[in-house]
Amino acid sequence: MSQSNTVTVHILDKDYCISCPADERANLESAARYLDGKMREIRTSGKVIGADRVAVMAALNITHELLHKQDRMDREANSTRDQVRNLLDRVDHALATDQDEPQR
Repeated sequence: MSQSNTVTVHILDKDYCISCPADERANLESAARYLDGKMREIRTSGKVIGADRVAVMAALNITHELLHKQDRMDREANSTRDQVRNLLDRVDHALATDQDEPQR
């Protein structure tokens, strides 16, 4: 089990101390940079005022991206599964046809 460390991340001009396992530090820092970037984009657009509203909009945008990617991956997995099933059916048919023919 990895030991937990405190990591300071900088998001939208504020520092946050977050406890996280040592082996997850890089992931946490990467996530914080991504969130900071999204929040800065929203704040720069000028359409949303207030850090709490910027945070909610960033969370909604990131969640939308995640769900969209998951949906696309599910569709790709289903397509791959259908292709494999089709190939297996073709192999089964070829084997069945081969067995029906008399051996020489």
